[in-house]
Amino acid sequence: MGHASRSGDGWLTGTTVVLAPEGGAVVAVDVRGGGPGTKETDALDPRNVVQKVDAVVLTGGSAYGLDAASGVMAWLEEQGRGVPVGADPAHVVPVVPAACVFDLGRGGTFRARPDAAMGRAAVEAAAASTPGAAVPEGSVGAGTGAVAGQLKGGVGSASTVLDSGITVAALVVVNAAGAVTDPETGVLYGELFQGRVRYPEERVHEAARRRLAEVAAQNGPPPLNTTLAVVATDADLTKAQAQKMAGTAHDGIARAVRPVHLMHDGDTVFALATGTRPLDSGHPLALNDVLAAAADLVMRAIVRGVRAAESAEGPGGVWLSYGELYGER
Repeated sequence: MGHASRSGDGWLTGTTVVLAPEGGAVVAVDVRGGGPGTKETDALDPRNVVQKVDAVVLTGGSAYGLDAASGVMAWLEEQGRGVPVGADPAHVVPVVPAACVFDLGRGGTFRARPDAAMGRAAVEAAAASTPGAAVPEGSVGAGTGAVAGQLKGGVGSASTVLDSGITVAALVVVNAAGAVTDPETGVLYGELFQGRVRYPEERVHEAARRRLAEVAAQNGPPPLNTTLAVVATDADLTKAQAQKMAGTAHDGIARAVRPVHLMHDGDTVFALATGTRPLDSGHPLALNDVLAAAADLVMRAIVRGVRAAESAEGPGGVWLSYGELYGER
């Protein structure tokens, strides 16, 4: 996984790339928002011919930012990675599914958005990363200009190893139109669901509400938004099973963001399976543990993304972080 980010001088945006291992991975998608911005998602339908892809792109810049996928495609072509389309091994067509969040103008310049060069930078960062390395979180990559309700959003991640030995992980760009906090207490919805509640002092919460109201009036009406996620596992899944995992993972967004999947959201979840660990063939419901974990990890990743985000202020507006308002990260 790799990020490319740019802020300052009118910029507040970025791109994140999840790079599959050599040979590609099974990838599926489930789109629930009413205003999605995506690329190559039809290729992921289990009924269609593409079986594996080499990268998934999450990007800022709304539909303009989908151009970042072109830079990822170019880099993959140079590596000889993609769908073979001829006798020459160099003749490949990389299939690069992508989805975007709305962050246009948040840095102050409407035309400051990701392009092919930023996509290439993100995939190069992904290729250079070490397997198992910590995932940079917060205001980075596609989360650079993200906003969660009235708070600053960002990128969050979470992972677990199931009793079966199968690993499941989630990467989320939290850019929701809905709120991630309970308006009465300031507690993050995702932490309420987990039962890990740290109630802010009433005076702290009241001060936070006042500050948020002030900046909301300054920023004007909330713009279009979208929450994106990639849930990944080393389980050997079919495209249909991966699609089921993507759909179930949306439950994690619904637990941590309220309301969710609105007409001005583009909420999209990709599911990626590397296939190195078989499911228990003698257990017809073995997939259930993977499905349940995907939803839980998306919820946890949203909490981490919001907690890791940093406040942003510039000509495009002011977005305060949860950490600044409540004094914790």
